Amino acid sequence: MELHYDSLFNSFSRIYWNLIIHHDLNQINMMGKKAEVQSILLNVQSKHQIPNTFVFDKLSNELQIFIVNKVKKKCKVNVMGAIYGDTSGTIYDFDNEHEVLRFNPAFFSFMQRYQRVLKYMSNYQLALFLEKFNEQGDTSRLLLKVENVSKRSSLDPFYQVLASFYGGKCFYCGKTIKKKEQAHVDHFIPWSFVQADQLWNLVIACTACNLSKNDKLATDVFLETLIDRNGTFLSMPELNLREDMKVYTSKKLKDLYEYSIDNGYTDIWVPRKNLAEG
Repeated sequence: MELHYDSLFNSFSRIYWNLIIHHDLNQINMMGKKAEVQSILLNVQSKHQIPNTFVFDKLSNELQIFIVNKVKKKCKVNVMGAIYGDTSGTIYDFDNEHEVLRFNPAFFSFMQRYQRVLKYMSNYQLALFLEKFNEQGDTSRLLLKVENVSKRSSLDPFYQVLASFYGGKCFYCGKTIKKKEQAHVDHFIPWSFVQADQLWNLVIACTACNLSKNDKLATDVFLETLIDRNGTFLSMPELNLREDMKVYTSKKLKDLYEYSIDNGYTDIWVPRKNLAEG
């Protein structure tokens, strides 16, 4: 499994911005000191006079890219090698020149299978850390802030690609969706499990299916349909060069489907009516 630095540090920058700027939380284990990434973000905020109310996704695309590149440059020097050394190279190796991280397959499989538990554990440990080096609230309140910083972004950028592919029809029931406001970009494998917006896991759903499915896992009939669709996406030059499609494989999607069941997503959802089947 390869992870490109742009994707990695986009998520890293968003989480850190929302903790440091939006929630005003210190990110270093010394009172009165600031981590280097923290200083980068605070300098950007000061230079552009950005209010604390702005989460990362409200910043302009240009400013987001600028921040990600500044953070990436600093972390290439101070972070990638440090964590690699701390873990004795057992979890990943990395290539700063080509800006790619490669996970040990066994560890990657473990992290996927136990993603939900690992997420809760890491959020709780971060909240304990923040409580120790900040004067704002107790662990439970800080935990809410930690969990909120990874809330989903707007899915509008995916809408046009998906809507044009599906020809205005719902992926699940086949119903024709006449109005844009009745079309919803849905995470096939629930967002609460994957916590990422990747084209290969997104479909168009009508309002009824979107509300009914909610945080459930759809029946595996749709898994095969999605795998076929993603195969078509990979054959389209304008889509197979996307960063999120570069990390896609049908095996990855199948594994995530099984792992989500292992993590408690056992209430399998079926649409009330599938027009595609007559």
